[in-house]
Amino acid sequence: MKDGFIKAAAATPDIRVADVDFNVAEIKKCIDRATAEKAKIIVFPELCITGYSCSDLFVQDLLLNRARDAVSELADYTSDKDALVFVGAPLAVDGELYNVAAALNRGRVIGFTTKTFLPNYGEFYEMRQFRRGPEKASEILINGERIPFGPQLLFVCDSMESLVVSAEICEDVWSPVPPSIAAARAGATVIVNTSASTETIGKAGYRENLISGQSARLICGYIYANAGEGESTTDVVYGGHNIIAENGSVLSSSSRFSNEIIYSEFDIKRLNSERRKNTTFITTTENQLMRIPFHIETEYTELTRTFAKHPFVPDSTEERTRRCEEIFTIQSMGLKKRIMHTHAASAVIGISGGLDSTLALLVACRAFDSLGMDRSSITAVTMPCFGTTDRTFNNACRMSLELGCTLREVNIADSVTQHFKDIQHDMNDHSVTYENGQARERTQVLMDIANQTNGMVIGTGDMSELALGWATYNGDHMSMYGVNASVPKTLVRHLVRYYADECTEGTLREVLLDVLDTPVSPELLPPEEGQIAQKTEDLVGPYELHDYFLYYFLRFGYEPSKIYRLAKKTFEDDYDIDTIYKWLRTFCWRFFAQQFKRSCLPDGPKVGTVALSPRGDWRMPSDAVSAIWINDLAAAYEADKQS
Repeated sequence: MKDGFIKAAAATPDIRVADVDFNVAEIKKCIDRATAEKAKIIVFPELCITGYSCSDLFVQDLLLNRARDAVSELADYTSDKDALVFVGAPLAVDGELYNVAAALNRGRVIGFTTKTFLPNYGEFYEMRQFRRGPEKASEILINGERIPFGPQLLFVCDSMESLVVSAEICEDVWSPVPPSIAAARAGATVIVNTSASTETIGKAGYRENLISGQSARLICGYIYANAGEGESTTDVVYGGHNIIAENGSVLSSSSRFSNEIIYSEFDIKRLNSERRKNTTFITTTENQLMRIPFHIETEYTELTRTFAKHPFVPDSTEERTRRCEEIFTIQSMGLKKRIMHTHAASAVIGISGGLDSTLALLVACRAFDSLGMDRSSITAVTMPCFGTTDRTFNNACRMSLELGCTLREVNIADSVTQHFKDIQHDMNDHSVTYENGQARERTQVLMDIANQTNGMVIGTGDMSELALGWATYNGDHMSMYGVNASVPKTLVRHLVRYYADECTEGTLREVLLDVLDTPVSPELLPPEEGQIAQKTEDLVGPYELHDYFLYYFLRFGYEPSKIYRLAKKTFEDDYDIDTIYKWLRTFCWRFFAQQFKRSCLPDGPKVGTVALSPRGDWRMPSDAVSAIWINDLAAAYEADKQS
């Protein structure tokens, strides 16, 4: 449960129809297996104690009485089990028969959740035997103990109050208004479903979409345990299709037609963070639901789920291609609108031969094409100085000409040299003044050329640089519209690659591929033997790490110790813990220290869920202190070193 993770299991046991003794024995085996894997929430199928397909046998007192005893037997079996267990059973109450999910914890039955929507179509005729559950929860007396009974019971963990579990049963989730909606609005963060859904062509895909969609709508974890082999095949087949989903993502899904247990871990802290940020997720205090405590021990949860190494970049080639095209369209449409609104006659872009300025130039070309404006109105300005190499200079020039833009070369070496004389800066002093003097001179040149051409300066800096503050204040930090402002560095590379592969050929493609192969550098220090001397990732760290940190820090509000834990697992084959700690500490320090640069960012289009615009996405005092974040990370790192 450390860091908010809780392990869940959906189990389909082997069963025999109406053979309660056999079924209980198999359920016990599954409980043993799941608890051995440290699962804390274990869910079994609908009516699994008897078998879902007993049909009119459900009117037999012998079967119902044995099923009730079996629930008590299974509850006793959980006495030494550190888990909350849900099993499906028939339950006779006051002359009526109900389809329930029995919640078991620490040797007790702590609640019976009733099924709300009973199907009465196709192969399902539950209304023949069962009654719809009551409108509100109450208590019933069983074996001298009062037990909560009814819909939408909330089971609240006493060792982790944000872990609130509620159950619904099969058809409930297929209904127009599932009971889980009210449960989630009342605080449930995990929904379980004891189910018996048959297999027909195409149903598995629909079922998986339904469960993942419900978990997204409710911003919750969802455990769906389905009946499988062993149920009657008189007219239908049950496939044992189990699903564990979280906030729209399927974490685990079983193969069909094979009874098995699936596992994954919910991130309860993440779910609560998402709910807090989502103002349309409105909790309610009306119709207060019954809250029942349960207990599980607090312990470290080993993670089996994975976290994307490059969270901003889709894994599949097809999805990556679609995403790149969509981002290009968003960027170019944003620039198109700005050009139209300002009646700009031109766009001015500083071209370095690097990835960011290349992407900005490609976006500008697409925007001008959509406006019906000639690309010659895009002025690509290359401004060589002390650190410029032949490779980047030639790539910048060739690319600009191949795209049909107007190329201007403005060598700023003399201007910067004169400036250093004016401020009495030693040319051999390659400190930050030496570097930033070049960056600010370049921005001045671009702004003045924009005035000459009745145009606007297009910013090239990306979101990763903004997060780290890796920009010269009032240098490359400033523009009239920053098209890359919400595109992280790892994604910039894929966008340029996409354009090279899908939209170009010949010389232009050759140039773009060489840009992709060029080390990321601001080129502000003199070359060494004609090669780039200043590599950004040597100075601030690998961008794949920083983009990983940025995503989980902003998107889910993870604390640094949790990001550190996930990064160790994700990058275990790439970086040791010392390297991860070093650059995560750098990220935390720079993110806070450099907020003043983000507080006055130019406009730019948002392309994804993570962005840093001070107007709509990230508002933070420029003088906020990073101490508790740094200390949180340091404590996790020291604990690692000691172990």
